[in-house]
Amino acid sequence: MKKLFFALFLLAQVAQSQEQETASVEKSIFGIQTGFFGAWVHNESKLSNEISLRSEIGLDIGIIGNSSTNDFLMVPSLRIEPRWYYNLDKRSAKGKNIKNNSGNFLSLTTTYNPDWFMIPEKKNLNFISSISVIPKWAIKRTYGNHFTFETGVGVGYIFYTEDYGDIDGEVGLDLHLRVGYTF
Repeated sequence: MKKLFFALFLLAQVAQSQEQETASVEKSIFGIQTGFFGAWVHNESKLSNEISLRSEIGLDIGIIGNSSTNDFLMVPSLRIEPRWYYNLDKRSAKGKNIKNNSGNFLSLTTTYNPDWFMIPEKKNLNFISSISVIPKWAIKRTYGNHFTFETGVGVGYIFYTEDYGDIDGEVGLDLHLRVGYTF
């Protein structure tokens, strides 16, 4: 009888451990973010338990100028970014928040900045469209149920889509610090 009870106990423990789900990214997240260099609307969709695909549209802020004057400029931004959240299981096991994909991640950010318009409109300035591809390491945290904080860094390459003299592109640096709201 003791052997039967022990066998049933072990079977119950195995069944219970198999019922526990692994940590996973959210199925779909929609939100807005702002930072030092712009404002964006985004959607993040689940591809697997650790991988999501973020799509984003917004306005990037840049600084233009010369030795005597500087000015700010806003241009449209279209971004797509696969993200690998590599520490969700570890955060979950420690009882830390993983809501709205709170975790550390690696991503490959691809951004298109078209020359559709500029804010403010500059008659004497020719903005050249660009595509950037930047691998990045970042963290994302959720505070409360809806507020998010992201920071990250990456180095990649910016390709110019139009003639820009002898320059086809250049090294690009992505430093971001953003706060946002998730719906």
